[in-house]
Amino acid sequence: MEDNKSLYNLYYEWWKNIDKFIFSLIILLFVIGLFFSLVSTSLLVSDKLDTNDYAFFFKHLSFVFLGLMIIFVLSSINQEKLFKISPIIFLFSLTFLFLVPIIGVEINSAQRWIDLYLFPRFQPIELVKPFLIVLISIILSNEKYTNIYLKYLFSFLITLIIALLLAAQPDIGQTLLVFFSWSVLIFISGINIIFLITSFLIFLITLYFSINFITKFAYIKNRLLSFFNTETGTHNAQSEKAIDSITSGGFFGKGLGEGTLKNRVPEAHTDYIISVISEEFGVIAIILILLLFLIFIYSVFKKVYLENVERNKLVLVGCISLILVQAMIHIGVNIRLFPTTGMTLPFISYGGSSIISISILSGIILNLTKRKIVLR
Repeated sequence: MEDNKSLYNLYYEWWKNIDKFIFSLIILLFVIGLFFSLVSTSLLVSDKLDTNDYAFFFKHLSFVFLGLMIIFVLSSINQEKLFKISPIIFLFSLTFLFLVPIIGVEINSAQRWIDLYLFPRFQPIELVKPFLIVLISIILSNEKYTNIYLKYLFSFLITLIIALLLAAQPDIGQTLLVFFSWSVLIFISGINIIFLITSFLIFLITLYFSINFITKFAYIKNRLLSFFNTETGTHNAQSEKAIDSITSGGFFGKGLGEGTLKNRVPEAHTDYIISVISEEFGVIAIILILLLFLIFIYSVFKKVYLENVERNKLVLVGCISLILVQAMIHIGVNIRLFPTTGMTLPFISYGGSSIISISILSGIILNLTKRKIVLR
């Protein structure tokens, strides 16, 4: 009886202090993802893999439920505890990222996953990203060390190591995403612009020599050359099929279940889900989804404006920037604005690792946007 009462009190305190509008937006985005998984992509993928018609939908649903539990745990714990455990989880996740080249599973010429006997296959970078933002924010806001340039250098070296590990998989999308997240954090921390430009040049030079002189990185070079040379490029077929699918749907779409080109779109349930949605529900559906993302981002930035703790500000901006840029890369690849790269649409796409990652980010955001209790 006492256990039930304490559990109820925990839930009551959590619900009382949580930002209900931001939480509602997170739930709505997850529900939209489940809806499209049910009516569009689950049947398609199940047909290709000859499994139960709704197998992928139920897997998607189970990952969302797991994600909601993660959101509840991370958003309900004490803030100081969150900042204490984050570096530990980061190091734990980074260990798996280092293991990818050794024991990683290769799929579609990319070695990005680890398959352990007791756990489903997962991408370590999806666990690394949220806690990397927290770690860098802790480093930059640490008042014990006054030399800001050492803070920048230390955070840059951590980011560079992760970026190179990702480029070796190869995963150019996640590489750019990680580096961009670091750039945003040090920019809003008040960095000297010369240091930022120097760091960016070092990153580009390192990437250039890696691509041109390390065989493992040659795949990235081929992708970039294909992107800029549409006639002879061999890596443009995916994006071209996605564009055909979007064009076919028009503004209002063909209607539920009426899409035909989605059968030719690769990775329809993950990296190209936006093109599948567009064919059946039209460009208007994409506009509405983008509008929800913008409202979500605006709501978090309003909280950033009211936040007085520098560390919390950095984490919130880092988390929301990561979500925004990932969504932009996903849509950009689908409309051939960016080179082809595997990037899911946050909240919407199928994928256990992706859903867990966005749930961690959401839990951290909800934790730092909770109502502050002032003791008098």
